[in-house]
Amino acid sequence: MGIDAHTTGDGQDAQGNQSDAVVATAAERARRRDRAVRAAVEQGIVGPEAPVVGLLDVEGIRESARGLRDAFRAVTRAPVLHAFAVKATPLVPVLRLLDTEGVGAEVASAGELALARAAGVPPERTVLDSPAKTEAELREALALGIAVNADNPQELDRIDALLHAPATGRTGAYAATSPTPATRSPIGIRVNPQVGEGSIEALSTASTTSKFGVALKDEGARDWVLRTYAQRPWLTRLHAHSGSQGMPLELMARAVAETYELAEEINRRAGRQQVDTIDIGGGLPVNFHSDADEPTYARYALLLAETVPGLFDGRYGLVTEFGRSLLAKHGTVLARVEYAKTAGGRAIAVTHAGVQVATRTVYAPTSWPLRIAAYDAKGRPRTGPAVVQDVAGPACFAGDLLARGRALPRLEQGDYAAALDTGAYYFAHHYAYNSLPRPGIHGFTRADGEVRFATVRAPQTLEEIVEEAGGAHLSALTDLDRTTSADDPS
Repeated sequence: MGIDAHTTGDGQDAQGNQSDAVVATAAERARRRDRAVRAAVEQGIVGPEAPVVGLLDVEGIRESARGLRDAFRAVTRAPVLHAFAVKATPLVPVLRLLDTEGVGAEVASAGELALARAAGVPPERTVLDSPAKTEAELREALALGIAVNADNPQELDRIDALLHAPATGRTGAYAATSPTPATRSPIGIRVNPQVGEGSIEALSTASTTSKFGVALKDEGARDWVLRTYAQRPWLTRLHAHSGSQGMPLELMARAVAETYELAEEINRRAGRQQVDTIDIGGGLPVNFHSDADEPTYARYALLLAETVPGLFDGRYGLVTEFGRSLLAKHGTVLARVEYAKTAGGRAIAVTHAGVQVATRTVYAPTSWPLRIAAYDAKGRPRTGPAVVQDVAGPACFAGDLLARGRALPRLEQGDYAAALDTGAYYFAHHYAYNSLPRPGIHGFTRADGEVRFATVRAPQTLEEIVEEAGGAHLSALTDLDRTTSADDPS
């Protein structure tokens, strides 16, 4: 299958040591980041007037997309659609960049679908997943020919109603010879193999009581799935996703194996290859402790090929839905230190990046720690003895900290603190605490020896904050009160 027998598939040798190539890639990524930070300061991308910005490494994103494609190309001859989980970085230019690298879009709302369409991602490279799809969302997806994974029996009833005239008066009751629906959309069902949780419960979607998919081990559930596919020969896909950060690779592979076995059972009963594509989801965890990619797509693909060899013999097409692992390592939140102070003997660098950009880190620091890099006022890596300090954000509550008790070269007023590995989710989950604005985001690359920037998202203006807060409806409540008083006969 093209796997080098002398490596583990993740850039490590047989003894588990990192290869020179992996070390070199991580080092080059850090060098690109350092150059970009200095250039951002020199070019005024960040500074007193723009004290917090997001930076995206375009070359790094392309490298990750190529690594994903190559990893699965090495283990299967069948077609593979890699669909980026838009929720991870819902930015139109990012989706366009990934589209040029052959990566489609996995969307979970009407908004995410609109972003994918705005980026030019074609319907045949788009997948709709969500546990709460509305009738309007389903109708749009089916009209466009977008792949749909039904989450539950009620949703499948809704799809039935949209695609067929009911054979009986009961919604969803169709004969086994139900005709092929009038849509180009591949349609499947999401199942929950219930293999267990990872270390972050909130992100474990294959637990016993997960809200996602049809829980296969619940009484009667597997029989329902088998019967449903038998009644609907146009159901040609099967989907499972076991979780993301905190999930062991072995548990993820086990979930894929159980989904594959279900597909095999469906096909045996049908006497043909009814399920022709298995959507294995995404969820490759990210290493937040260094610049290295650990684990890699190559390691995961090899583990899958060893665990579920039948999935890679060419009979099944595959869909993947990776998000965090494609973008996390290629983003940096860069924040200016507005003040440097001490409290109780502890040094504190007060910056403009906190809960509004790093919500998960601030509220769950144990699960979502961030690496912090220190730069001086000119954007150069700060040197000097390490000092235990807090890196604080601007929000008005004590827990608004990017890092607590972190040993770093001491940050001074006018320096910059960089929150690393923030390319996924940190640009997605703006939290408007204290009406703090969404920061601008800039992509960077190097050409002719210079770092060049392009605006990915402009910073939010004060006027936009007022508009978002109902500024256009200034008198709505006071006018309502006067109208009510005038209409009151008493």
